[in-house]
Amino acid sequence: MQSRTPSGAEPGPTREEPGPGLSAELVSVVSGARRRAVRDGDRQIDTAHLLHSLLEADPEVRAVFESGAQAVRVLGYLVQRSIGYGLQWQGTVEDSGAVPVVTPARETGWSPAARTAMDVARERAELRGEPRALGMDLLAGLVADPECRAVEVLARARVDVPALLLRIEAGCRQYASEGGHGHGYVGGHGYTGSNGSGV
Repeated sequence: MQSRTPSGAEPGPTREEPGPGLSAELVSVVSGARRRAVRDGDRQIDTAHLLHSLLEADPEVRAVFESGAQAVRVLGYLVQRSIGYGLQWQGTVEDSGAVPVVTPARETGWSPAARTAMDVARERAELRGEPRALGMDLLAGLVADPECRAVEVLARARVDVPALLLRIEAGCRQYASEGGHGHGYVGGHGYTGSNGSGV
């Protein structure tokens, strides 16, 4: 599969802070994605970095997948980024074309698609009347862009993305109806991995 992202961006730091409107857990996810981008020598934090960090850090995100095996399969593709299919992404900017690029990516340290997913996550929280976005909000933001790298990974792992989005929405509705307390998400399988971390 050919990369949908153009080349030609200048290398730049991946150090911009995620800004307000994120839960403590989601701030941790963003920090993990940033570390992964730096470690892999990538120019930016992209949607695949965010998906990888979400799966490792958030049990609710893992639980919304169809099965534990499916979640493991997605992680398997993500960890191969630096040695497998993800090599085609090196030296390129993730821009799915879903939204116009206003700020040069090298100035933000975020791919345009990743920045849009973060904005979607915040907007979802605002619509629920909550001050901070959660991991499930970011997952919804990622899968909302059919051309982003995160969705490409999900497709490779044979995830039914429309069905995944339906489970996310069902879970968020129940979470809101329960006032945001406890583990209100539904549609998942409670997968936590062999060591309880999903890794």
